[in-house]
Amino acid sequence: MISEQAKQRMRELAARYPVARSAVMPALYIAQAEEGYVSRAALEAVAEVLNMTVDDVESVATFYTMYYQRPPGKKVIKVCNSISCYLRGCDALIEQLERRLRIKRGETSPDGRYTLLTTECLASCGTAPVLQVNDEFVENLTPELVDRLVDQWEAEFQAEGQSQGRSPAGAGGC
Repeated sequence: MISEQAKQRMRELAARYPVARSAVMPALYIAQAEEGYVSRAALEAVAEVLNMTVDDVESVATFYTMYYQRPPGKKVIKVCNSISCYLRGCDALIEQLERRLRIKRGETSPDGRYTLLTTECLASCGTAPVLQVNDEFVENLTPELVDRLVDQWEAEFQAEGQSQGRSPAGAGGC
């Protein structure tokens, strides 16, 4: 459920544009920030506030990869698969991530730790292959670097589990 405060922020944003529907992308960000993903309720709230149809809002939300259709994992890993990254071996790195994380691209791990996505371009062609983890970019990927990243993420999750009073076994594992 989208709060009235979030809807008010959307209205204020829409007022800045000559046409309210121009605020659809930032309104979707507000809704996603509130719920963690773009739920049906979020689509309906944005449509209501911007005087659009739910289908029109959904067409924007499903077109762009920055809007999540389902709750994402704590680490959202987006691997670029554009031509520069493809020519530098991104497919093998994606397969390596699938093996290490035990999920396929487009999936979220059952423990909610990881979501693995591919994206058309992360605008880092000179340092390909590249991935983005949440808001951080990792460039010049190699198989060794991918293994170090996954090991680092696992250590972070284990430390997080221990700091919450869980045993390492209770923290879940891949």
